[in-house]
Amino acid sequence: MNSSRRQLLHFSAAAAGLLAAARPSQAATGALLAPRLRPGDTLGLVSPANATFEREPLKLAIESLQALGFKVKPGEFVAARRGPFAGTDAQRAADINAMFADDAVAGVIALTGGSGCNRIVDKLDYELIRRKPKFFGGFSDLTSLVNAIHRQTGLVAFHCPVAGSEWNDYSVQNFRAVVMNAEAAVLRNPVVKPVDDVVAREERTSVIRAGKAQGPLVGGNLTVLASLAGTAYFPDCRGAVLFLEDINEYIYRIDRCLSTLRLNGALGALAGVVLGRFTKCEPGEGYGSLTLDEVFDDYFLPLNVPVYRGAAIGHIKRKLTVPVGAMAEMDAEAGTMRLLSPAVL
Repeated sequence: MNSSRRQLLHFSAAAAGLLAAARPSQAATGALLAPRLRPGDTLGLVSPANATFEREPLKLAIESLQALGFKVKPGEFVAARRGPFAGTDAQRAADINAMFADDAVAGVIALTGGSGCNRIVDKLDYELIRRKPKFFGGFSDLTSLVNAIHRQTGLVAFHCPVAGSEWNDYSVQNFRAVVMNAEAAVLRNPVVKPVDDVVAREERTSVIRAGKAQGPLVGGNLTVLASLAGTAYFPDCRGAVLFLEDINEYIYRIDRCLSTLRLNGALGALAGVVLGRFTKCEPGEGYGSLTLDEVFDDYFLPLNVPVYRGAAIGHIKRKLTVPVGAMAEMDAEAGTMRLLSPAVL
């Protein structure tokens, strides 16, 4: 090989390396990563689910995001209303698409949850989202959009507080670590020391089956997730670590949703399970009920994978920020999920 050709090949290899460095949005696992959020960035505030019926909650949400260091751009229809929803389906979807299209907007966060996201899950411009990856976050009913965005585009999205949540120190520190500081963080419950008691009774985790497992994180609200079963927006559970939470559901409904996930093959494909808080999920009326312990044992023990319960995920004050699509290692005995790499760039 002559020297000129050797130099050309060397230059081509170097140029390829520079091009790869200039397009760092694709993680080694194949997931698409958004740029991290930074103080001074503009967050697009959207309301894909319930309407906000008073002015004060919207004002508080904007002030909370500003206190976190962000500028806020409310969506055109964020204060709209049609029945229980924040505007028509077309309006709510249009706000999300507009925020991804706007180069001045660094990320998109939901104002609140409730109901209605499933009505617009097929109205998002996933090609646009793939071309312009940004932070997208929320929880509860946002479970459908967070998982759909990841499934349709590969973008890591975030099960995290909504703008209208209480942004306490624990929630803020977790959000900043994962979304702003790009840390390969260890997601664990807050440490609460017992007060005038011999044992701690809050923020506890419990082991259903011991062990460790690695896989991409998927999940969120159980009833919302189960409603996506059989659609193109349901997460790929093969080798995944599934996290679940719920609120105000009778135990028989929790059982029914888990049976849906078992029957569609999702549970049998998992590497591990992390159960968050099932707030006010109690027996309904009738002759009797299984306990949550019994329901969880029935569905998860036969899987022979690690499972733990009580993670700080769900309709609770102090919340973890969990990146859907990011690779993590769960440790059931430690009650932790350790990100194997940063979830943002």
